[in-house]
Amino acid sequence: MLSPSDLIHLPYTRDLTETGIAYALRSLTNTFIRAGSSPYDKLRRIVANVAVELAFRRYLSEQNIPFDVKGATPFTNPDRYDVSLGGRRCDIKSFLISYREQISEMKRNPNVLLKAPALVPSDQNAAEGHLDSDIYLFAFLSSLIAAAQEDLKKAIGAGQPHYLVHVMPDSWARPAAWTPLGALVLKSEAEEGITLELGGQVEAREMRPLEVEVPPRTRVEIQNDFYSLVYIHIKTQPGSRIGIRCSQRNELHLIGALEWGNIWVYGMNVLLTGFLTREEFNRKARPVPEGTRVFQYEKTRTKNLAVPVSELKPLHELLERIKESNQ
Repeated sequence: MLSPSDLIHLPYTRDLTETGIAYALRSLTNTFIRAGSSPYDKLRRIVANVAVELAFRRYLSEQNIPFDVKGATPFTNPDRYDVSLGGRRCDIKSFLISYREQISEMKRNPNVLLKAPALVPSDQNAAEGHLDSDIYLFAFLSSLIAAAQEDLKKAIGAGQPHYLVHVMPDSWARPAAWTPLGALVLKSEAEEGITLELGGQVEAREMRPLEVEVPPRTRVEIQNDFYSLVYIHIKTQPGSRIGIRCSQRNELHLIGALEWGNIWVYGMNVLLTGFLTREEFNRKARPVPEGTRVFQYEKTRTKNLAVPVSELKPLHELLERIKESNQ
């Protein structure tokens, strides 16, 4: 049984979010976004997941605990395994907690986490390629977000970082015909020049960024090697529309001033709870139907399996064994 003293607190630094954003954008073409859901919510969750994984790796290094990183570069699949402990895959299931009330409660009373469910999506658990000896490790990231326009304005006004992205529609990001986009024409209705980063795939489907300066109220033609255009990043909050045209495909896409998502994650604290092997988890787990309210979510988006966090094994026991076996 887990107790509050078994929880491991990790510090959060800005570069964890920066690394998570780079990963999320480069893996965007491989990211499944459910119909009707916000791509920006999904991107923030990926940023958070990557940040937790990197914080965990740093902790292992600081504690002189040997680990391997499998297939960490190039970034391709946001759901793949990276960390290997003692020769076993370590699948980190992390949960982003962004409500102030919950964050305060976790700080004031860590016992609340012990009552939370350690969730694994049923389809992921049943996917091919898993071994019973694989490790499920569960973590919680306390972090504010600034998704709403009002919150974003407050963050910018307070000098907080932000990262605004517009995810392009499938006709641009996943075109049916894999042919060059050709020259792109950009125009901003702003009174000042803006800097954009276009993220797209070249012929070999490698993601590449391209920085573009767009003067005020002037069409600018951009030569590029893109076969798809996946996202556009703007460095400052726009006050007007931006248009992009692909003459080769006779497509025009207009981006309204409010059609940008802030995917910056304002992380505060990472809490590593405990672990179970996949075999142990499956033995203890109970099904959680889609649409169930749990500590982590107002409604679960998919079917899950769950074990109470209190029934996980303390992580320090696993890490000490690995450390001793390598001495």
